[in-house]
Amino acid sequence: MLDPAAPQLVVNSRTLHFSWLPADPDAVEALVPAGLRPRPDRQVFLNQYIVDDETQTSGFGAYSLTYLGVSLTGVDAPGGLNPGGWWTHYVASSRTVRDYAAARGAPAITGRTSIEVRGGDLVSVTHADGAPLIRARCRVGETGHVISSGHHRYFTRRDGQLLSAVYPFVAEPVAPFEIESVEFMEPGHPMYALRPANPLTICFGYYSPRSSFAYPGGLSVHPGESGPPPAPARSVHQVPANLVRSGRPSGS
Repeated sequence: MLDPAAPQLVVNSRTLHFSWLPADPDAVEALVPAGLRPRPDRQVFLNQYIVDDETQTSGFGAYSLTYLGVSLTGVDAPGGLNPGGWWTHYVASSRTVRDYAAARGAPAITGRTSIEVRGGDLVSVTHADGAPLIRARCRVGETGHVISSGHHRYFTRRDGQLLSAVYPFVAEPVAPFEIESVEFMEPGHPMYALRPANPLTICFGYYSPRSSFAYPGGLSVHPGESGPPPAPARSVHQVPANLVRSGRPSGS
């Protein structure tokens, strides 16, 4: 087992990362523990990524992973551009990764993620508990000269304490990029509480065939609710009307 206090580096993962407004804001809010506050719009985030080869990591080996959760207010990542997030689900194909993440308080379970790109069509699927749980369909273009970089801040809970860590990242997003549909496929699964509203409203997102990031070396104990009043919701966009009319599901 890897030392959970040691930092780990991942380079050039294939990453789909985006967020949406939920169908059931009250159910989303109920998933956030005391001491943290969801955003006023109850925004939900999803990150699906694949590390194809062991040479892309400092110790994890090859694996696939999906995490999702609830965006928070008052606890932004450094720079203030990305809100902090509470991990509600963490699905990894690698036992090494699951053990490392669980020791940091992540709700790690066994599962796998696939991302397939054919032409300009991307389909990503997260499997866990013997079934496909989440499927997203996107339109994607090519990488250019734009680089997206910064930090994410994610919260977990271990031994009754809220823990916070800041994760630096550098990604090469494609353009154009458009989410067409997001399906939560198992109504009886706990993930279903995070399904998107219909029509689908996307708050931010990108696909990058080369995304690099680090798990930081340390965790800090979060003292509880603090910070400024709730921030206004991010600007959002809805799936274009022609796609809404196409009958493709948004998850509700």
